[in-house]
This record gives sequence, structure tokens and C-alpha cells, in this order.
Amino acid sequence: MNTFRISSQFILGLIIIAVGVVITLDNLDILYAADYLRYWPALLVVYGLVRLAEPRHEKFWAGLFLVVGTLMLLDVVDLIEFRLRDWWPVVLIFIGGSILWGSHRRLSGRSAILNGNKGEDADADIRLTAVLGGITRSNSSKDFHGGEITAIMGGCELDLRNAEIQKEAVLDVTAFWGGISLRVPPTWTVSLEGVPFMGGFSDETSGRDRDPAKRLVIRGNAIMGGVEIKN
Repeated sequence: MNTFRISSQFILGLIIIAVGVVITLDNLDILYAADYLRYWPALLVVYGLVRLAEPRHEKFWAGLFLVVGTLMLLDVVDLIEFRLRDWWPVVLIFIGGSILWGSHRRLSGRSAILNGNKGEDADADIRLTAVLGGITRSNSSKDFHGGEITAIMGGCELDLRNAEIQKEAVLDVTAFWGGISLRVPPTWTVSLEGVPFMGGFSDETSGRDRDPAKRLVIRGNAIMGGVEIKN
């Protein structure tokens, strides 16, 4: 039996229908659309709540939508005075905090593994940083754990086609006005858990011969940049 689940796409569809109905009624002189459309920040609140309820989605941006939408809605109903242009730099603070938290989470989760395998495989954990430039690397670790890749107004290319995963590997990526390109073996299963902000994540792996036990998790942010994964 199929269970009905409210998703962010379902809410987005309802929002588009509702806006279309209001504009149509305005065109028919039944109501004045501006009286209703000025409450549009409520849509951000609903969208944030739905994203928070979805277990597989990143909570950071969902919470940001919820907070900003709530403040803007309170301004519309004259309960507070809130101007988004005065507070947009706070978004940079949140983005920086998200990057720091992702790095801390990765280091905390991998430190015990690295200490236990110290000296056995130097390529098991990687760190790549490109600022106003480009880096191209290959990795042939037989027990790849993951690592951290940062591209700031630059590019990073990592070839993992000769590497192997014994257990789940996690890559924390940050593409800020830059691009990150990953090549992985066709047997790896790629799980995208990153958050795009005026950017994007692209999984172009073939999907054939995937082994669920060989799982590469991609986390992090694409801020006005892109992360591409392919075979």
C-alpha cells in the first residue's frame, strides 16, 4: 500500500497553483491580488517547515528559509520592522559556520580511523584546496576514507578511478565561485547530500554495476559554483 507523503515538490506545486488562482481572480475583478500576494513570505515559512520534516535533506537551509520567511511575514503584518537588505551579510556568517561545522564533523568522525591506520595508507584521507587556481590529482588508495576539497574562485579535479572503498567514504566539498570535478569507478554508489546556493551538484555516473557496499557520500556546499561527479 502506497502512503502519501508531503514533499517539498508537492508544496511547490500547490504554491504555483495558488498564485495562479489569485492572479486569475484578480484578472476577473473578483479580488485584488496585491492584498494576498503581499503575504508571500508565508511561502518561505511553509517551504522551510516541509524541508525540515524531510529526513534526508540538509537542515541548515531549511532553517534559514523558515527564519527569514517568519521575519519578513512579521514585517508585512506590522509586528516588527525587518529589512532584508540590512541583514543579508548574516547569510555569509551562516555559510561560514556551515563550512566550519562540516569540517569539524568530518575530522571528528575520521580521526580515530586515521590514528588506527597511520602509516599504512597515506592516500586514505585527502585535503585539496585551490584558491584562484587549479589542482589536478589522482588517488589510488586501497582503503579510501574521504577527505576535504575546497575550490575558491578556482578548480579542483580528483581522479578516484583507481581507488577502492572498503567501507563508506565521505567527501566534504566547498565550491565558492569555483568548480570541483570528481571521477569515480562505475562500481561506486554516489550519495549527494550537499547544499547548493546559486550553484549546483551534478551526478553523471552511469548507474551500471553499482555496489551498495562501496558508497561515496558527498557533503558540503556549492555557493555560486558547481560540483560534478562522473565516471
